[in-house]
Amino acid sequence: MPKYLIEVPHEEEIVACAKVIKVFLATGSHFLANAEWGCEDGEHKAWIIVDVDSKEEARSVVPHAFRQDAKVTLLTQFTMEQIDNIIKTHSGV
Repeated sequence: MPKYLIEVPHEEEIVACAKVIKVFLATGSHFLANAEWGCEDGEHKAWIIVDVDSKEEARSVVPHAFRQDAKVTLLTQFTMEQIDNIIKTHSGV
């Protein structure tokens, strides 16, 4: 199943952080309750990793009020063999 990283930015004020975190926790969603936050390091974003079928399904995890600003990225792991094949295919060697 595909894996996605969801990044949800929010305002940089402490009360804004607390309000967003409260919304995430109040949803009861396992995904949102386990979000990682960068606020204490000046990076006002939440990060969530989900295993779902599509980018749209990943975006739907985010509460509606934050969905428009959320960035969803497909995550991929590579093997050495895959990378060697890519290099060989695209370098003409």
